[in-house]
Amino acid sequence: MKPHAFLERLAEADFASPYGRVRKVTAGMIEASGPAGQLGDLCDIECFEPSGGGLHHVAAEIAAVDQQRIVLIPLEQGAAIRLDAKVVARSQHGRVAVGDGFAGRAINALGQPIDAGGPVRADAYVPLGGSVPKPMERADPSQILHTGLRAIDGLLTLGIGQRVGIFAASGVGKTSVMEQLAVQTGSDRTILCLVGERGREVEALWRQLSEREDASRFTVVAATSDESAALRVRCVQYALCLADYWRSRGEHVVLMIDSVTRMAMALREIGLAAGAPPTVRAYTPNVFAALPRIVERCGAVAEGGAITAIMTVLSETDDVDDPIVELMKSLLDGHIILSRTLAEQGHFPAIDIARSISRQSDRLVSGPHAEAMRGAAAMLAVYDDARVMIESGVYKSGSNPAVDRAIAVRDDLREFLCQTRHERAPLAQSVERLRGIVGGIAAHA
Repeated sequence: MKPHAFLERLAEADFASPYGRVRKVTAGMIEASGPAGQLGDLCDIECFEPSGGGLHHVAAEIAAVDQQRIVLIPLEQGAAIRLDAKVVARSQHGRVAVGDGFAGRAINALGQPIDAGGPVRADAYVPLGGSVPKPMERADPSQILHTGLRAIDGLLTLGIGQRVGIFAASGVGKTSVMEQLAVQTGSDRTILCLVGERGREVEALWRQLSEREDASRFTVVAATSDESAALRVRCVQYALCLADYWRSRGEHVVLMIDSVTRMAMALREIGLAAGAPPTVRAYTPNVFAALPRIVERCGAVAEGGAITAIMTVLSETDDVDDPIVELMKSLLDGHIILSRTLAEQGHFPAIDIARSISRQSDRLVSGPHAEAMRGAAAMLAVYDDARVMIESGVYKSGSNPAVDRAIAVRDDLREFLCQTRHERAPLAQSVERLRGIVGGIAAHA
């Protein structure tokens, strides 16, 4: 017999909140004697205002636990926390609010509104850590994702439920590409997770989205660069919870995370504060444990519904030799490389087709589109191989038929790959145009 609802609520109730005391305070880290909890749980620490404004509470997240102590990361910067201050566990035990009330809203990493829309209505509470779909519960992307960018739709075709990364150094148009994909990509919901961004950029993006007719399709989850490392990590986890909630109802969600690298840096900061050993570039083991889970929580499921993930990854150099870059390339279903050289030439989007790949494109396209895709990619590769000879004037026409064909269609391909920031190209039109260019290759043969 099913227990009465009142008895279920009674079993979950906290009649006495467990607590502990602060035993050590260092920069960005608090050690306390309790309360007992698990990683990611929130606690409240008693704190006095520096100006003498009285007692208030500072939220902190549990980052490490052992038999004698817990390590907490304050969510508020510069809090005046003292020894022996009381630490009280929150009753939600790592659960966060989700629901349709978050559609068309901008929130912080705690689920609190940062727009002018008032309180957010919650439909349910779910564990912040979420769950990863089992292998046999997944579904391969079978439908093409229309992005409106010719370079992607034509040559790097993506599928609904695919996980893809945009890799680039700073200043090559990564954020602009993300913003264009956000407004042009078709979906039931679009979640923009902004990690470590400047506050001005968060406000500008939200203003742009809120003025659109389909503003209710967008949700912004933001943790700015001045906020604590725990909030920057929590920002991504919260966005994933919202995406997972809508996917479970059969909806297609586009989740855009900008950027995974800043989340990795925040995880490193937390790991070092908790005493974890540094590894490559001082990244701690928790970084390499968390990132695969972030990727695996996304994707399409057999029951219907999908999370299409588009994640930006910062690379300190265009050689993409960063360990986070290499890890993410191995985890994702494709990577789009942005080139500084192309950006400096005014080429937008600055996508380096030769170094980019969509691992699902062969399953998604066939026939004339697939032939045009292979032909265009081959011509771009031939031209790049002979670029030095061509641009230095050493190459003579007629020396190599393949190079001659690549030169003949070079301008048409470049024009095809370039696009203004407000231009949306229909998929059928992009494919037809690409076929026309590749057909020109045969004509020049």
